[in-house]
Amino acid sequence: MAIARFPSVVIDCPDPGELARFYGALLDWKVNVDSDWAEVRADYGDAICFQRVEDYHPPRWPSQDQPQQMHLDVVVDDLDAGESAVVELGATKHEHQPGETFRVFLDPAGHPFCLCLA
Repeated sequence: MAIARFPSVVIDCPDPGELARFYGALLDWKVNVDSDWAEVRADYGDAICFQRVEDYHPPRWPSQDQPQQMHLDVVVDDLDAGESAVVELGATKHEHQPGETFRVFLDPAGHPFCLCLA
C-alpha cells in the first residue's frame, strides 16, 4: 500500500509566486499561489511546491560553501531552443558549464537546474 499519492518537492525561496510562475511556464503546469506558499502541478498529479523563507540565501554552485540544496533536470529535445525559452522566462545561464549534453541555469531565486538532451 502506498503511503503518499502525489509526491512533490518543496523548494525554499524568497518569492514563491515568482518561482511557481517560472516553473509553471517552463513545464506547462498549473500554478497556484498563496502568500507564503505556491505550487505547480501537472495534470497527472506530480507537483513542485515553493515556500517563502525569510533571509533566504541562494546556493553558490558549483562551490559547496553554500550547497546547491537541490536541482531539477528538465529534458528537452533541443538545447539551444530550450536555452532561449528559459532565459526568456527569467533564468540565467551559469558561467560554469561542465558538460556537453546538458546546460546549467539558475532560476529566478538562484537555484541551479539543468536542461538535458532527451
